[in-house]
Amino acid sequence: MWPKPDPVLPGQESVWAFPRPAIAQATTAHVVIEHLGIVVADSRATVRTLETSHPPSYYIPRADIRDGVLRRAPGASFCEWKGNAAYWDVVVEDDVLPRVGWSYANPTPGFAMLRDHVAFYAAPFDRCSVDGETVTPQPGDFYGGWITSAFAGPFKGIPGSRLW
Repeated sequence: MWPKPDPVLPGQESVWAFPRPAIAQATTAHVVIEHLGIVVADSRATVRTLETSHPPSYYIPRADIRDGVLRRAPGASFCEWKGNAAYWDVVVEDDVLPRVGWSYANPTPGFAMLRDHVAFYAAPFDRCSVDGETVTPQPGDFYGGWITSAFAGPFKGIPGSRLW
């Protein structure tokens, strides 16, 4: 069943107006990730990826990620648009968050701006925010989008959305 897009309120973007195939877009949104009282990442130079029915995923420049928190994780995956992904653990004090980040060392030409950036799932962290608003993780185990009040859904990942 194809979903009915939610009404778009003033100041919102509809994820149903996002393109397919996906695109990458530079943004100056203030993105912060915190865990155990430590700022893991803080950036105003992120790249967001946009795809129909998905809230954005934010890719943070490696230079804006706290030194020493990233540890290469086992495994890899392939995205038909972005290319081969590597995964990252985040280590904060004695807490290891396994495979919570991913990156593209050699992205496809359309996603070249993702090089030297890392995206993160929001759920494992104590707080992830965009422009000061705490995000809600995109539903589902696989998706890495960050939901804020700036986006109208419904969002892929809810029950019944597999074929959207």
